[in-house]
Amino acid sequence: MIERIVVDPKVHFGKPCVAGTRITVQNVLELLDEGLLFDQILQDYYPDLTVEDIHACIQYAIALVASEDIHLTAIPA
Repeated sequence: MIERIVVDPKVHFGKPCVAGTRITVQNVLELLDEGLLFDQILQDYYPDLTVEDIHACIQYAIALVASEDIHLTAIPA
């Protein structure tokens, strides 16, 4: 499903977008963060997307966070 997300340096300066659109993963995630339901996003904002596209945005974000290297620094007591 994550293959629905593409990165093209010619589209939105290389920000990840839903394949075949100029809709960024960030835009979709921001709408979800505002509390919008999938149906609201599809009906009111992005009728060209599918439920699977929204799921792909979420999966992309999860994969990005999962691949992050965490570097912790001890705080002196």
